[in-house]
Amino acid sequence: MRKNIVVAIDGYSSCGKSTLAKALAKKLGFIYIDSGAMYRAITLYFLRNNVDLENHDAIADALKHIELNFHSKDYESHITLNGEEVSDEIRLMPVSEAVSPVSAIKEVRKEMVKQQQRMGKSKNIVMDGRDIGTAVFPDAQVKFFMTADPKIRAERRYNEMVAKGDTSITLEEVFENIAHRDYADTTRAESPLTRAEDAIILDNTDITEEEQLAFALDKVQPFLHT
Repeated sequence: MRKNIVVAIDGYSSCGKSTLAKALAKKLGFIYIDSGAMYRAITLYFLRNNVDLENHDAIADALKHIELNFHSKDYESHITLNGEEVSDEIRLMPVSEAVSPVSAIKEVRKEMVKQQQRMGKSKNIVMDGRDIGTAVFPDAQVKFFMTADPKIRAERRYNEMVAKGDTSITLEEVFENIAHRDYADTTRAESPLTRAEDAIILDNTDITEEEQLAFALDKVQPFLHT
């Protein structure tokens, strides 16, 4: 049994995993690690450098030149790619459209899992992603699997993008992107999105952010004093 506490949050894209993870980490005083941001940052590097996703040597070489770090600013977790702040750019549609195939690459997942496990060795953390409770931290004390109606997820993601000034995309295109990512995430050969047997299902289609935080805190509470 690990001494530090790990809360693993998996689930479909645009389910609000990071929203819950950030709120939970802040409330508990844990470190929040956004694994999805790590894959998005790698995707951004691959796009900028025209890395051929079919060329395993090129991928392996590119990974050697990628340094990712998290830092906290205004109580938010930000990620840097080789020292450059890329938290906003990795959320734009070009990265969203390319992140699933990049995430499915064995070499990429192996490198990211190694980095994520290193981060969770000695600190109390909350980490969200696609395979945190199954591949990265199968021994996590608390695991959540988040889901929501696809139409609701698309609306949330679309509104988030518009709020950040990205008006070049339609709601229909966001819905199609989410459907495509769901298929890619659940059918990929390397660490597909699946619910861990001991994961707690959290369907937030019809509940507020405050209600889901209260639900999660209730499930974590027993492990804080063991």
